[in-house]
Amino acid sequence: METAAIHSIESRFSSLAEEEKVSVITHGAAVLLSEWKKRLFLAESKVRHFENKYHCSLEQFEMKGLPDNANHEMHEDYIMWHHWSDAIAKAKKQVLDLEAITSHGLRWKT
Repeated sequence: METAAIHSIESRFSSLAEEEKVSVITHGAAVLLSEWKKRLFLAESKVRHFENKYHCSLEQFEMKGLPDNANHEMHEDYIMWHHWSDAIAKAKKQVLDLEAITSHGLRWKT
């Protein structure tokens, strides 16, 4: 988005009454919270899949290390397991931050 367009949007937002600003942000946060909870659920289900498949947590798997005879699938699983574990951490942080906004609202300072 161009700088002028962003400035125009910011100006329009700033012209809203304080209650409307809070409402826009709180409602937007609620929508984002729903999306991040879905992402968290997906990431947790993917990690559970790998834990069930290898009968251990990622930490336990890493302590043992990949076996010398690990096939291509196991290598891919290991990479994806890390990806989904990282996705859980990111989603949990976003959920906590957005829950704080939606449950307590905002104190908008102009």
